[in-house]
Amino acid sequence: MLHFTDTLMKNFITVGARAAVAAVFACVLAAPVQAATCAFRPTAPDQHLVVRGDTLWDISAKFLEHPWCWPQVWGINRDRIRDPHWIYPGQIVYFDRANRRLSLARPGAADAGMEGTSGTTRLSPQIRTEGLGSDAVPSIPAGAIDPFLSMPLIVEEGELNGAPRIAATEDNHVYLGKGDKLYVRGALGGATSFQVFRPGSALTDTETGRRLAHEAVYLGTVKLQAEATPGVDVHTFTVSGSTQEMGVGDRLMAAPPVPMRNYVPHPPQRQVNARVLSIYSGVTYAGQNQVVSVNRGSLDGLDVGAVLQLYHFGQTVADPGGKQGVMGLGKTMIKLPDEQVGTLLIFRVFKQVAYGLIMQVTKPVQVGDVAKSPE
Repeated sequence: MLHFTDTLMKNFITVGARAAVAAVFACVLAAPVQAATCAFRPTAPDQHLVVRGDTLWDISAKFLEHPWCWPQVWGINRDRIRDPHWIYPGQIVYFDRANRRLSLARPGAADAGMEGTSGTTRLSPQIRTEGLGSDAVPSIPAGAIDPFLSMPLIVEEGELNGAPRIAATEDNHVYLGKGDKLYVRGALGGATSFQVFRPGSALTDTETGRRLAHEAVYLGTVKLQAEATPGVDVHTFTVSGSTQEMGVGDRLMAAPPVPMRNYVPHPPQRQVNARVLSIYSGVTYAGQNQVVSVNRGSLDGLDVGAVLQLYHFGQTVADPGGKQGVMGLGKTMIKLPDEQVGTLLIFRVFKQVAYGLIMQVTKPVQVGDVAKSPE
């Protein structure tokens, strides 16, 4: 399966693959749509050799003041692209200073698609029609977020209502492990594979005090063996995998679909002003490549790939030189500005809550920090 655009897919499986790919890149990069915030760094290098372990975000950070702008610099329409992974180790990314763009062909090359032309970027001579993208440079470090894509680590308020639950175990076992039998009560909705979790700590909106969701403790997976028959109140399941022991009272959720990995950074659909709800693993401070949750979700205009800027919330302090209150009591209070400390990429979205990966940070992030649309 191919992963760039329909045009690139077609050109890859026709003759003259290298020339066609170069032509597609030339077309895509001819007139990049560049936002005002997408400025190149004064110290940007002329080129970068792509190596294994690079990400598109890392590469872009070498050239751009705001790395999340890379789709605009490359001229990528996020509504049409299937997968942003198209750069491979061994290729060279060039900074075309005259046209203020990035390119896989050396600036000024007369014909980037002709084999043997001086300065061309040599692509693989083999035509890849299957597995294209498996060796490609990813948008972000995927390993940092994989557990958050496959496990229901956030359960929104009310989502537990009516969720199937483990009602009994075979031979009254207190805890279950792989291969054990269990009995579940509740509507299955036609699903046969489920994930098991135990509700954890509540996620409370720091602004309103309203409880938005729970962080779930992922326990493992179970598979349906037999649905309840007339006169029987429970369905029969077996444990297909476990990370922790599960038992009576734990809840089931249908296994989610294959997660979306199309991380094309972009501003939110509308202005978002959120706060950090929690830091995964319960630590007090978070740094680069750590995951946090925020108190905004799809209902607020967030979607996968949305970028937010992180700020330490400006405190309200007493002005030592300000006027005192009535009868000399009290002092004038002043609000300090929010201080920008990093960038957050949203990678999983629920209705009222979202998970984000901290991409850049100058100071540790903590619960209560501000996360809002790029300015």
